[in-house]
Amino acid sequence: MTYSEWFDSHAQKHKNIIDKLLAQNFTQEQIIEYFEFSNMVKHEKEFCLLYETQKKCHDIPYLNCYFCACPHFRFKEDGIKKIEKKTKYSFCAIGAKAGTLVAYGDAIHQDCSGCTIPHTKKYVEKNFDLNWKNSMKECRI
Repeated sequence: MTYSEWFDSHAQKHKNIIDKLLAQNFTQEQIIEYFEFSNMVKHEKEFCLLYETQKKCHDIPYLNCYFCACPHFRFKEDGIKKIEKKTKYSFCAIGAKAGTLVAYGDAIHQDCSGCTIPHTKKYVEKNFDLNWKNSMKECRI
């Protein structure tokens, strides 16, 4: 699956959940709490492949899944630039210290598995937008 395919598919899943919650008159605070990992595992099993095994993508006590993908992630399907005969396809726009670039064959990708920035309640509250694509508009370059 390409970055764009995942991005578009995830945006639709996110929208479906938001539409459902708005139809139930959820407030912004209630929506943010709904996206807490333990709740999502119970109620939105199709949102993430890890939910099936109840495995968190980041080992932190409070994990909010609203920003499953990070607004600071940048990607370009046909590559961003060449680095020593390898093509860089993604990176972190803020250069988060917990993230890293990883080479897989001739491709270089951003590895965010060590970073928890977008998964805190405070971050979600500060960057909240009902339309996930608005928050993620700078990801695709």
